[in-house]
Amino acid sequence: MENNLSNFPQPPSQLRHSQFTDLVLWLLRQRRRFRVVGASMLPLLEPGVEVLIDPSAYRQQRPQPGDLVVADHPRQPGLLLIKWVVYVDADGCFLQGLNAMESTDSRKFGLVPWAGLVGQVVCRLP
Repeated sequence: MENNLSNFPQPPSQLRHSQFTDLVLWLLRQRRRFRVVGASMLPLLEPGVEVLIDPSAYRQQRPQPGDLVVADHPRQPGLLLIKWVVYVDADGCFLQGLNAMESTDSRKFGLVPWAGLVGQVVCRLP
């Protein structure tokens, strides 16, 4: 059996900065602002960085491996997480932090159900 690493998703290594259109969509409440807390997404997102999320991104389609998402923590109501999608399943998606040593993610709590996805991260602020 051949081990083809190109079949596995790669974690995101870049996130674009916001543009004028992103800010207009945020003012029109089509985007939500989210502040990163903790080191689970280093080196891409440092603690204190703010991002914009599209809360409607997954109403018509499922996330794709490699997407950055904000999700409800499945075991701690009210706690939001920012992670990347490793794979999708019929019941939800497997989320993981970029900094595995500092991340609480699907390796500990399993799949995040579709209803737990808050939105797709689209850019960083500013």
